[in-house]
Amino acid sequence: MPTKIFVNLPVRNLDRSIAFYTALGFTQNHQFSDDTAACMVISDANYVMLLTHDKFKGFSASPIPDASQSTGLMIAMECASRSAVDSSMSAALAAGGSEPRPPVDLGFMYNRTIADPDGHRWEPFHMDMQKAATA
Repeated sequence: MPTKIFVNLPVRNLDRSIAFYTALGFTQNHQFSDDTAACMVISDANYVMLLTHDKFKGFSASPIPDASQSTGLMIAMECASRSAVDSSMSAALAAGGSEPRPPVDLGFMYNRTIADPDGHRWEPFHMDMQKAATA
């Protein structure tokens, strides 16, 4: 059985964040969503939990950093092709995200960086394993 991963992110505006992640192709699991949290399905084993700041504070007494001012987490997400990486970026930009740095092309790996409306960073990437073996 594969290990399921749930990434928990504090968000300022839950509806805006749901719309953003829906635009990226994630689907919402309404069974585990309410007015304080949304479970967004990436795949059968990967999820992102969008939590209002009040809800997030219920899980940690530590202060919530402003992800638009500092980076404490980058989530890499494999894509099937370079064009899928670019499509993810286009969808993110159209949905209110930003691109905080230029694309990185290492020949065997290509990635871009998406910042969601709260500044959380995602890195869609494509790796050509045949090229990686000779790199």
